[in-house]
Formats: sequence, structure tokens, C-alpha cells
Amino acid sequence: MTNAEPLAENNPPDAGWHRSTKVMIAVGLAVWFAVAWALGVSGVMTANASQPFRPILLSILVPLAAFLVAYFRSERFRTFVLSQDIRVLTMLQHWRVLGFTFLMLYAHDVLPGLFAWPAGLGDIAIGFAAPLVVLRMVRRPEFARSRAFVTFHLLGILDFIVAGASATLASGAFPALHMGPLTSAPMEYWPLSLFPSFIVPLFLFVHLAVLFQVRELRQQASPACR
Repeated sequence: MTNAEPLAENNPPDAGWHRSTKVMIAVGLAVWFAVAWALGVSGVMTANASQPFRPILLSILVPLAAFLVAYFRSERFRTFVLSQDIRVLTMLQHWRVLGFTFLMLYAHDVLPGLFAWPAGLGDIAIGFAAPLVVLRMVRRPEFARSRAFVTFHLLGILDFIVAGASATLASGAFPALHMGPLTSAPMEYWPLSLFPSFIVPLFLFVHLAVLFQVRELRQQASPACR
């Protein structure tokens, strides 16, 4: 891949999007959403305020583990992931601006600041940065192999880690760190439970798909640099 080669040639917009694939993805997302809804309304993933480990975190870790197993064990799935347009995947992170919801809920005394501020500001920052990163790729396709591009996606993942950690600290299990009546418990109930059980894993999948593509792009570029 040369510096002048457009990313679209490596990632055609319709790559891998056969009718059967679209149906499978639509059904899979619908089932996943239904499970996330059931977990949220049933309260299965809730925990006592004194319990350090929050079961709701499993709704992130289990789908993430399933994605990684599918990627490394299924050649068909791996090919599909690597065939997607890296610019479109990156631009999807623009939806992270919805993180301002946490700040609104903080303002209305629903969520504690210990969780709302880092989670909300982190998401907003990633959301606003995404179009700028994509614009950079459009102007310089080789930017997709750069350290700055990888750093953007790693920061997006780090934002979720920080949000999960702050939610745990604000759960009430650590009174020495968080005082007050508000806790992160509302995140364990519908509809806010949709964030950890559905939305967050989806964005994590996108980040990982991009990082896997960057690895492939760098491997393709290595022989040309020798």
C-alpha cells in the first residue's frame, strides 16, 4: 500500500455485506438488544451497594470475549471485520457525543459527579475528535497507520475503562471515596443499563475492528518499506 493509495480500495463500502450477512447481523443485534432489555428490566445485573464487583460489568465483558473469540477462531468473521471501511468505523465514534446524557443526569441529581463527569466528558471528547481524525485520513490515507491514529482509538477504549472504574467507585461500595446519597446504581437498571449492556460493547467492537485493521495495514506496508 503506497501513501497515495486510497483507503477505499482496501475497504470497499459494500465489502462483506451480502444479504445473508445483513440478515445475520440484524437478527444478532435484535436478539442482543432483547437480552440487554431483559437484563435491565429484571434487575438481574444489580448488586447491593456494599458489593465491590458490579455484575453489570459482565454485560460488557461477555460480549467482548465473544467478539475476540469469533475474530481469532473464525476466518469468515475475521475477513468480514477486516473488510470494513476504516473511515466509516472511525466516524461511528462521533455518536459518543451522546455522553452528554450523563452530565444532564448529574445536573438533575440522578447520577453522582464521580461517575458522570469522567464518563460524560470522555465520551464527548472522543465524539468531537472522531470527525477530525476521519478528515485527516481523507487528506492523508497513510495516517491510518500512524501512532496518532492508534492513540485515538486506544483513548476511546481507555474512556470506557475509566467510566467502568468510576462507576464502581461511585456504587457505594467504597464510602471513603464517595459520600452522598447518589450512586451509580441507576446504570444497572433499564433504560440506563442499555449503555453498559449494549452501547458500550458495540463501540468497543468498532475500536477493536479498527485496531485489527491497522495491524494488517502496517504488515502490508512493511515489505514496501524494505
